[in-house]
Amino acid sequence: MKHKLTLFITLFFTAFLMQAQVLNPVTWTGEVEKLSDTEYNLIFLADIEDHWHLYSQEMTEGGALPTEFIYDSLSQVNNYKLIGKTLESPYITAYDKVFEMDLNYFDEEATFTQKIEVLNPNLKIIEVEASFQACDDARCIYQSKMVTFDLTKATTASEDPSNYVEDESKTVIKKGIDSVKTDNSKGLTSIFFTAFFLGFLVLLTPCVFPMIPMTVSYFTKQSKTRASGIKNALLYGFFIIVIYTLLGTAISALFGSNAMYEFSTGVTFNAIMFIALIVFAFSFLGAFEIMLPNSWVNKVDSGANRGGVVGIFFMALALAVVSFSCTFPIAGTALLDAATKGGIAPIVSMLGFSSAIALPFGLFAFFPSWLNSLPKSGGWLNTVKVVLGFLELAFAFKFLSMIDLVLEWHFLEREVFLAIWIAIFGTLGLYLLGKIKLPHDSPLEHISVGRLSMAILALSFTLYMVPGLWGAPLKLISGFPPPMSTNSESPYGVGFMKKQVSASGEFVAKELPKDAHFGPNDLIAFHDYDKGMAYAKKVNKPVMLDFTGLTCVNCRKMEEQVWVEDEIYALLDNDIVLISLYVDDRTKLPEAEQFESELTGNKVRTYGHKWLEFQQTRYNTNAQPLYVIQNLEGEDISPAVGYTPDVEEYYEWLKKGIDNFKK
Repeated sequence: MKHKLTLFITLFFTAFLMQAQVLNPVTWTGEVEKLSDTEYNLIFLADIEDHWHLYSQEMTEGGALPTEFIYDSLSQVNNYKLIGKTLESPYITAYDKVFEMDLNYFDEEATFTQKIEVLNPNLKIIEVEASFQACDDARCIYQSKMVTFDLTKATTASEDPSNYVEDESKTVIKKGIDSVKTDNSKGLTSIFFTAFFLGFLVLLTPCVFPMIPMTVSYFTKQSKTRASGIKNALLYGFFIIVIYTLLGTAISALFGSNAMYEFSTGVTFNAIMFIALIVFAFSFLGAFEIMLPNSWVNKVDSGANRGGVVGIFFMALALAVVSFSCTFPIAGTALLDAATKGGIAPIVSMLGFSSAIALPFGLFAFFPSWLNSLPKSGGWLNTVKVVLGFLELAFAFKFLSMIDLVLEWHFLEREVFLAIWIAIFGTLGLYLLGKIKLPHDSPLEHISVGRLSMAILALSFTLYMVPGLWGAPLKLISGFPPPMSTNSESPYGVGFMKKQVSASGEFVAKELPKDAHFGPNDLIAFHDYDKGMAYAKKVNKPVMLDFTGLTCVNCRKMEEQVWVEDEIYALLDNDIVLISLYVDDRTKLPEAEQFESELTGNKVRTYGHKWLEFQQTRYNTNAQPLYVIQNLEGEDISPAVGYTPDVEEYYEWLKKGIDNFKK
């Protein structure tokens, strides 16, 4: 009796824990607005749990799955028809390192509105299936929920249709609402210090560096007292900050909190950035100089001769004008990047940028003896400028690649992008070694330790990128090159052949069985449960069910970081039959194979829904990845496990399941 009680309690809590794994991070409700006697708005309200994301209807191919609304076509014919597209509330756009692209998603809540015309005056209830993907930092789920609309409970419409606008990317957004929900404190801090670092680089250019000792000496020598000199130098630095910060304020006032942010996601912005950076780069490399008209410079100089506070202000303005050719390319880069964030980001960016420039004037005014420790101006200043030119040139192609991805030109694929970067940084390394000379370079009698160190760094980085041509992920620069899926010469990298590992650890080519596919890491995998089981019986091997998703973040991590380990790869390749069931596969099931869901009562129409139904009814969970090892009768011979990044733990689990099959 005692043992039975213990068993009962164990099973009870096991069932409880399994049930707790069923995730429902998005709750859907439907409301109806009456526009006229025959026209209504169907409003889909999505309540999203903390830390989860729901994705927009408009998503780039290869990213997360978009939200989709499925209407009963037979009901529409007799009862109602759709008018226009489904509008959606403002979304957040952020870069995702896993998908290597920007994703459009909602936090906390989302609203979708579809206008309809009612054809049947007796129609009271409309049911629409919401098909969607939701992810948090650790899991992704793919679900469909039925949303019910009661036309008899419709309220009078209060939303003016003119409050909806359509942007360049055909995504509908609502005016008057701040669509950017970010951790402002963290984002602005990052913007400030990034701009501060860029301002520090400006100090090392030939336009600014010589001005430091000259200006500080002027204030300390021309002032009647040391205190007065310090005050004037600090005031000079303060005005530098004011001038650049006013520039950031003007950008914020002109573009507001959202306009520049939305503009930055389009082709136009990326084209402007590409052209601007190319122009800046060639200017830094010595092809030409970007200069303001001489009349502007003369007017500012005349103001600097007035003396007093006004004169000091114009001296600061003169520094900004005279050093324009060096500061503008870098300041422009920082400012445009900050402007894409919207809000006060441009102000914060210019505050950080100008603070770095102003800082040495104040420090050297307090400690004038430090001026003696400054290196003398010389050819090294031009070297710094040239290095910045190479960096500007490299970053320019990032913006060009964004255009290529959006317009699907496919001319700047990953390996082409990497080849360009290899050429740029390789040339930079040769330049630093003195093998290449540019127009404004001074004669190089010897290479300093600092220059040699930079050359080694540039050439090392160049060599690091070379394996990327063969499909290496290059994690150090993740997010800069186009995604790995864009390799055009070969989807597996240059010169790569499909190979598998034999039991002895040697690489051998394998034939693809009937109905199988080359899955992750070129492992042979089946995408259909019955066909995979039939093959397993033929070769007498256990089956590993891999409940996965096309857009499952942790699934990709397992495949790219755990499955690739030699001992695990060998087991997956030789000792089991892999059946990967994609729960977000939207391929339609044949009409004869469609069935009614036991869980929701909805009709299961796609392969993804079929495998999700299988996973949820059998294992009481809808989170991926989920791994199960089965025998030839379809019985589980190991406990199901989810995301297991620990290689040793996953290997032990996999090995134990295989050993259980052999018993």
